[in-house]
This record gives sequence, C-alpha cells and structure tokens, in this order.
Amino acid sequence: MKCIEIIKNIESWAPREIAWQKDNSGLQIGDTEKRILNILVCLEINDNVVNEALKKKCNLIISHHPFFFSPLKKIDIAKDRNSRLIQNLIKHDMVLYSAHTNLDYTKEGVSYQLARILELRDINFLANLKSNQYKLSVFVPENYCDAVANAIFNAGGGIIGDYTKCSFSTRGNGSFHGSENTNPAIEENEIFNSFNEIKLEVLLDRWKLNKVISEIKKVHPYEEVAYDVVPLDNPNVNYGIGAIGYLDKEYNLNEFLSHVKNRLQITNFRYTNGNKKKIRKVAVCGGSGSEYFNDAVAQNCDAYITADIKYHSFQEAKGEILLIDAGHYETEIFSLKEIKKRITLQLNNNNDIKVYLYSGSTNPVIFYNN
Repeated sequence: MKCIEIIKNIESWAPREIAWQKDNSGLQIGDTEKRILNILVCLEINDNVVNEALKKKCNLIISHHPFFFSPLKKIDIAKDRNSRLIQNLIKHDMVLYSAHTNLDYTKEGVSYQLARILELRDINFLANLKSNQYKLSVFVPENYCDAVANAIFNAGGGIIGDYTKCSFSTRGNGSFHGSENTNPAIEENEIFNSFNEIKLEVLLDRWKLNKVISEIKKVHPYEEVAYDVVPLDNPNVNYGIGAIGYLDKEYNLNEFLSHVKNRLQITNFRYTNGNKKKIRKVAVCGGSGSEYFNDAVAQNCDAYITADIKYHSFQEAKGEILLIDAGHYETEIFSLKEIKKRITLQLNNNNDIKVYLYSGSTNPVIFYNN
C-alpha cells in the first residue's frame, strides 16, 4: 500500500479544503507514492518522534500540528534543530503528513473526541462552518434522471449530515432551437423544440463541484448540458468548530471539575466560575478556542472547555459561563486514537503494516508541583 492511499482516506474524512485558509494541512515532506512500511501517529513532530519512527521502521508519520507553518528562509543544518530534523526525514526517505484544522473541523475529529472522552452524548458542532457549499441544479431528460443523479452521488454530491443521496426534482418543460451545426440527443435541430425535462437539485461542498460536473457530463445525453451553480451562505451541517453535548446527569461545580480532571488525566487547569449551580450541557473546543465561548453562552451551555485562554477572556466569561482552560496538548491528544482506528480499518488486517501511536509526550508545557 502506498502513502497516498492512507492520505486519501484521511482526507475523505477530514478534507483539506475545510481547513483554516492560513493553515498548512497536508503533505509536509516526502514522496506520497512510497510504499508504506509502518505508520506512526503523533500530535507534533520532534527529534524523539523521528527516532521512535526509525526504531519501529515507520516511513509514514502522521501529525496533527503541521511542521511547516511559516515560510522557511533557510535550512541551516549546523545551527538549527528543525533544519537537522528536515535533513533526517529526507535522509531516511520518510513521509510526513499533517491533518490540522481540517481535523479540528470534521465530525469525530479533535473536538468530537474531546467530547467523547468527557462522556458527553448527543454531540453536535458548537458552530458550523458557512459559505462553503453550492446548490447545483441540472436539467435532464426524464429517462436519464437516475443516471445523472447517481453520477452526482458517486462524486460526493447530495450529502446532508448523516444522509446521503439527497436531492429534489421538479418536472417542467424545456425548449431549444438548434442551429445546423448541432446534433441534439432528443428532438431535431433547426426547428423550435419543446419537451419534458427534470430539474434535479442537490447540495454539494464547494471543492467537489468540478468533479461532480465532470461526472455529469459523462452520462448526460446533451451536447450542451444546462446547469446552475448557486453559492450558499448556509451553515454546513457536515463540518464545524467545537462540539456540544450532554452529561448523563447533572454535576455540581466540584463534581464536574473532578470529572474533567479525571477524564483528561490532568492535575492542573485554570477556570473561572459561571452562573450555573449545576453542569450538564457542555461545550468543548480542542486546542485554541477561547474566541468561541460566546457561542457556548448563546446556546445556554453550562460550561465551556478549551485551551490557550487569555486573562481578559476569563474576565469576560466570569459570571457568564464556567470557562475551563484544560491545556492545548491535553484537549487534542485523544484525537490520535481516532486516526489510528480509521487507518487500521483501512488496512483491513494487513499484518505487514503496523500503526503506532507515539509512546512519549510532545507537550512542551511542564507544571511545577512542590
């Protein structure tokens, strides 16, 4: 199996097109056509990660945080440790791939896994992504409607939440007058023709448009396929930021704080009090998500858990919502198991390729306990 096959599987779940526009998700280093030996999954890459990959004979490393985030100005092997790391990866013919904010924004991604480890149920996005979908309307002869619809569905159109093959069709009357240079599939050229048609409408993600139209043209009988593409501002129910869910029972403040500590396996975190005596509806956002606490307030959540919260954000949240900074690493690390699970399923008991989670910690933050 080649590295590109694993990458395509990850991107079918967490498309790179949903990532933050300034992000650098995707291939970082290497040749994706290389055949896989073994795979190592980590939150971010450093020398220890590379050394473990070498010991376990992994030539594909999948990280959450991108290695390249700012443009490189030079590669100084003698003075810069990141330059030496690049040299080491290339020297050993390794492939490094990162799924960053696209993993944050997808179902069962970073925030969903944080919600699940906190034992939340009925999980949905805290805030859905917007303005990344089209409504496609295509006009089809009645007896070709099923073929065109299937072409759209097979190319990824018509997905709404957990529903697939979603469409709407309307019967109507089409017309044309073809010149002498035309060869119409139905009716005749050089005369006015009027005939029955179906208007088939589907919702699709922006990045799937070209493929969908290409597949339509392969099965559509017309010389000139008539279709409309309408940009939408609708929230995309398939992708979003953060997650909201419910605990099985109400917790008082101390019970909930203890629950967070135990479930996330942490000893320290920062918080400010909200205005609720009982905690049951909880919002989360793995990694840096303090700017979304107002979304949690607006949806009447009792608590919001994220990381990298600034002092003034705590001030703003005090008395509004229980706001918890549980740590960047601590709120993202659980997503790695989901990556491993999906890759393992794809390998389908292929015992020649092993998938490992990095055994150490890449967390640079150390808490002092005396």
